[in-house]
Amino acid sequence: MILPSAYLPPISWFVNLLADEPILIEQHENYQKQTIRNRCTIDSPNGPLHLTIPIDRSTFTEGKCPMRDVRISSHSDWQRQHWYALETSYFNSPFFEYLQDDFRPIFEQPWTFLIDFNEALIHQCCQLLDLQPHIRQTDAYTGITPGREFIPHPYYQVFSHKHGFLPDLSIIDLIFNMGKESILLLK
Repeated sequence: MILPSAYLPPISWFVNLLADEPILIEQHENYQKQTIRNRCTIDSPNGPLHLTIPIDRSTFTEGKCPMRDVRISSHSDWQRQHWYALETSYFNSPFFEYLQDDFRPIFEQPWTFLIDFNEALIHQCCQLLDLQPHIRQTDAYTGITPGREFIPHPYYQVFSHKHGFLPDLSIIDLIFNMGKESILLLK
């Protein structure tokens, strides 16, 4: 199965990791803006919140750049802003207090390439979910393959009393709200 690189991917992306086959992350495709490659959606006090990593477009040629070469822009304080959004949104969730130290260091260190930052977060999520998928990056362009069917199952969300259940948010929503039980919902 071939998946796109993703910033704190949605739950449906992680469902694909349960397949009993190797997972390839497509690193040779051209970067596509406004996608999960540099954007995730979390639940916030005001409803769904899109967090977007700013991209340095100075290395793009004719508006194109392979994912493996996409650089993160250093002209904003996006990491602090994203971490603050996660704290604000999940501070009252059942597992944020216990798991925040697993994610904070990733947001505090400097990153050059988007694919490396995404990979570090995916690895951390897999570790917390006790998933050991065989993930590697593609050696050449092969394209993205359709994923497994995803049927959302409601689970506890901090702000569901305000805006109801929001399906297929970032995996971090599931992890901070359900902890180790997250794997049961993925299965």
